[in-house]
Amino acid sequence: MNARYLTIRDEIQDAIQSRIPVVALESTVISHGLPFPDNLETAAGMEARVRQSGAIPATIGLLDGKIIVGLNSAEVHRLATSPSVVKVSRRDFAPVLAQRKLGATTVAATLLVSAAAGIRFFATGGIGGVHRGAQQSFDISADLAELAQSPVAVVCAGAKAILDIPLTLEVLETLGVPVVGYGSSTLPAFYSVDSGFTLDYFASTPENAAAIAKTHWEIGIQSGILITNPPPAEYAMDRGEIEGLVAHALAAAERENIRGKAVTPFLLSYLSQASAGRTLAVNKALLLSNAALAGSIAAAYYR
Repeated sequence: MNARYLTIRDEIQDAIQSRIPVVALESTVISHGLPFPDNLETAAGMEARVRQSGAIPATIGLLDGKIIVGLNSAEVHRLATSPSVVKVSRRDFAPVLAQRKLGATTVAATLLVSAAAGIRFFATGGIGGVHRGAQQSFDISADLAELAQSPVAVVCAGAKAILDIPLTLEVLETLGVPVVGYGSSTLPAFYSVDSGFTLDYFASTPENAAAIAKTHWEIGIQSGILITNPPPAEYAMDRGEIEGLVAHALAAAERENIRGKAVTPFLLSYLSQASAGRTLAVNKALLLSNAALAGSIAAAYYR
């Protein structure tokens, strides 16, 4: 990536050069995923969890014509409060940078920047995937294609519950992206600990997960790895209840003709309101949990 557009803050650059573990964090969760002030609190909490686990956090975003790796608190506040933040995926970098707009990175965009910067680990909430009804809409997240070409391990709570999970798993398999359950061979479903799908591989410790990542890249395979971490049990919701809420949310999106980038923020907001804030509580809890786990795996990898 052209250094003219990429700014890696000193702490992050020094850590990368010294082989100190770094964990990337996306910024779309700040601008579009959580309401204010939960977004600010959770962003700070994720960075703190990464540090407590022995790694350096690197929140990524686009400001004033630059891709910034390692946003400071003032820059995070801008993303959390500005009404005009662009949700940036791979296709959006050039227009947003050229027009010096404020941009928040999705999973796909964060993967791309992480790989360019030399960051091997990334914590997020849930990845995008194949949307329900994609057989007609062809709505498939760019996250999947980016995972296939970015050598970064992503710690998440599975695919977002609003997606078609079995089709998302099929595409990941086709793209050659390993999906490794952490502590369980059951795939979580974001808000729920159990999606109903069993994974072929799982890791029981950060060291085990780090060994899988190390072997994957040493072989010469230049794709990402998905490490799924169930949401904390005390916050997790029943899968049947979530499915009912998602069905209502999708119907509402259809009635209001919500399309493209606007779908996920709309559905997340709908679910939070319909569940009296319980889905928001799960979302915040799993983001913190994933940040802590990613830091632990990154620390184990560099040991």
